[in-house]
Amino acid sequence: MSNEKVIQVTSETFAAEVDGAPGLVLADFWAPWCGPCRAVAPILDDIAEAYDGRVKVVKINTDDERDLARRHGVMSIPTLMFFRAGQLLERTVGVRSQADLSAMLDGFLHPQETQQTETEPEGQEEN
Repeated sequence: MSNEKVIQVTSETFAAEVDGAPGLVLADFWAPWCGPCRAVAPILDDIAEAYDGRVKVVKINTDDERDLARRHGVMSIPTLMFFRAGQLLERTVGVRSQADLSAMLDGFLHPQETQQTETEPEGQEEN
């Protein structure tokens, strides 16, 4: 792993690193032989740097942690899951762009801003 901000998680550390984490966690279920997983790795490194202190990025090797992957319903990799206080917020399968992942993370970090933007009627101004 090229970025020390990305944490390798195992069955033994999942509860502490993900379930017990105080904030938002982005978990990558991956395998070393998976081409798309290798493609998403540098994106996650960049995300870990950009969101340092706001989002914890963890990786779970599905070859080594089959039971953990099975418990979380991982059927294809890469599977990215977003957790807060141990609760699954969302999952996505396949390679996503850094812009897509940043937008998702921003939505979880600042839901009021996202919700307000989505609910404002277009073309109406306050007087």
